[in-house]
Amino acid sequence: MTDVVFEKLTLIGAGLIGGSIARAARAYGGMAASITVSSRSQKTLDRVAELGFADVCEIDSRKAVGGADAVILCAPVGTYAAIAEAISPHLKPGAIISDVGSTKQSVIRDIGPYVPAGVHFVPAHPMAGTEFSGPDSGFAELFQGR
Repeated sequence: MTDVVFEKLTLIGAGLIGGSIARAARAYGGMAASITVSSRSQKTLDRVAELGFADVCEIDSRKAVGGADAVILCAPVGTYAAIAEAISPHLKPGAIISDVGSTKQSVIRDIGPYVPAGVHFVPAHPMAGTEFSGPDSGFAELFQGR
């Protein structure tokens, strides 16, 4: 196997941005050996499985982050505090947690208190998007030139 940045990448949320990250990681290689996607909707996870852009689909975000080297929150920003609280005890020491939210002050406020010692928090924004949403809307080229 070629060198990869992350052995396990977990994406919480599988819409336009999460789906595009997964597709890019799969299409261009080198980012992740394994991609796990978590969603609160089994219907969404079933569609992700059909589309094939994740190795593992997991409805329980706590299980999804277990052993992950990188976790990216790709859900609505208003859900970040609850997600961070739920996954915090399950984050691997040395892991990176990031997000794709369009705001940063609220993200830092909502996630920051739940980041365990030894986990690296990198607030982010992809500065990319379209007017579409859901697992069918993502595409690997979304971030090119951005």
